[in-house]
Amino acid sequence: MSKKQTTQHYVQAIQNRKARYEFEILDTFVTGIQLFGSEVKSVRLGKASLNDSFAIILRNEVWLENMQITPYEHNHLEMLEPKRSRKLLLHKAEILKIQAKITEKGLTLVALKAFFSSKGLLKIEIAIAKGKKLYDKRETIKARENQRQMEQVRKQY
Repeated sequence: MSKKQTTQHYVQAIQNRKARYEFEILDTFVTGIQLFGSEVKSVRLGKASLNDSFAIILRNEVWLENMQITPYEHNHLEMLEPKRSRKLLLHKAEILKIQAKITEKGLTLVALKAFFSSKGLLKIEIAIAKGKKLYDKRETIKARENQRQMEQVRKQY
């Protein structure tokens, strides 16, 4: 008898669900990201996290901070730091537009989602966001609960 082949399951997208709860999203951008080959393999297997990740602009370049990518287990050549800074690939005009917007008080760049494009490239969706107050978070929870109740009533009839 032959051994069963185990197939690896690839993820479609990695989401930062906490960001939509913590921040009010004002504008979104889809960017490329500069990674090493072993990091891409690890992200395909779903071993990445966008929790607490944010983007900063240094010397007219956008850098993604605190994105956790667990090292690929079959890579023995190079050991990469899991939470290193990674360069986001944007046009200069987009960077200047983002930089002009985030100079306003209380705005920041937050990573929302990482996904693979139809060409197989890893893309990051970043957003210009403003932090929510406690009462705004309560409103979000209340609206979500009301929506669930409406869906339950709709299913009954």
